Parts: sequence; C-alpha cells; structure tokens
Amino acid sequence: MDDEATPTIADIHEQQDFARAIPVAILAAVAGAILWAAFGYFSGMSLGLVAILIGALVGYAVRRVGRGVDRKFGYLGGAASALGWALGTWMCDLALLAKAAGRPVLEVLGNVGFIDSIAFAFRAADAMDLLFLAIAVYEGYRFSLRYRKAG
Repeated sequence: MDDEATPTIADIHEQQDFARAIPVAILAAVAGAILWAAFGYFSGMSLGLVAILIGALVGYAVRRVGRGVDRKFGYLGGAASALGWALGTWMCDLALLAKAAGRPVLEVLGNVGFIDSIAFAFRAADAMDLLFLAIAVYEGYRFSLRYRKAG
C-alpha cells in the first residue's frame, strides 16, 4: 500500500473548512425552500417529501464544501436543514395561499403580514410535517459528514 497516497487523520482534519461550510449550508437551505415554494405554487400542493430533498441538498453541500469529519459539520447540516424546512413550509404555504387568492405572493404577504403568515404556516403543520422535519434534519446531519472507509 502506498503511504504517500493515503491521507493521515491529521491530513483529513486539516482539509476541513467549517467557515466556508456555514454560508453554503444557509444558501442550500434557502435555495431548497425557494424550490419547494415554486413546486407548491405550480403543482398546487405542499409535498412534504421535498423537505427530505432539502436535507439531502444541504448535507451534500456541507460535505462537498466543508469536507468535514467532525460532528460540528453534521450539526450544521442538521440545523440548516431545519431552517430550510421552516422557510420552505412558510414559503410554500404562502405561495399556495397566493395561488388560491389569485394574487401575487408579495401582495398576499403584504395583506396578511409577515408574523401572521408565519403563524398561519405553523398552525397548518401537522404530525406528518414534523416527521418530514425529523428526516430532513437526520439527512442534513448524516450527509454533511465525510467518512473514510477503513481498509
């Protein structure tokens, strides 16, 4: 086995970049939420499975940019996935409300108000939404970590 080609644990830890992973995690969460809202608007339904895709998207982005093996990368992926779920839930519900009213999204947001629209979105959440949140957070955590196979 060629020792020069095999990175050491110190090499792997040195390659980690938590500072770059933070904004990427947030951007992936926001992008996923926007895609969820667009899907909801055009399909006319809020599909909770999209939350799982947000978790995978965030986790993959954190792993790709952060190259982390420490648990903090997993925590970042899980937290950003929860942010994406919350933002996506709110934006999708707002988009569906706007579509039902036949009005632009920003007009509906202006009429309903920011705080009331958030309250509306979370009052509409049910146990299934929380299940999708849990799966998204798990995927965000799991996919954020870079594991090296032994042997």
